[in-house]
Amino acid sequence: MADPMKIRAQMKGDVCEIRVLMSHPMETGQRKDNDGKTIPAHHIQLVSVALNGKPVVSGQLAGSVSRNPVLGFKVKGAKAGDKVTVSWKDNKGDSRTDEATVA
Repeated sequence: MADPMKIRAQMKGDVCEIRVLMSHPMETGQRKDNDGKTIPAHHIQLVSVALNGKPVVSGQLAGSVSRNPVLGFKVKGAKAGDKVTVSWKDNKGDSRTDEATVA
């Protein structure tokens, strides 16, 4: 299982800025190891963000994204104390969900 995500959600005026660091190898499937064997693809495919259980952002990623990707979003309508939930699912079926509170 992957390490927990680091999520920062802060109010800036009437907008909530959310930054997420996802610990993931993000292998493209094109690199080779020291023995010349191809390293299998292993990357995040789906990302979703919810604010108090209501979906606010969703998207797809591909293998061309760097290791341990950092994503940022701006969401209107949030307030301090709201709960932000971030989820991802990768091409091997692994998934992770973590939460943070808007500061």
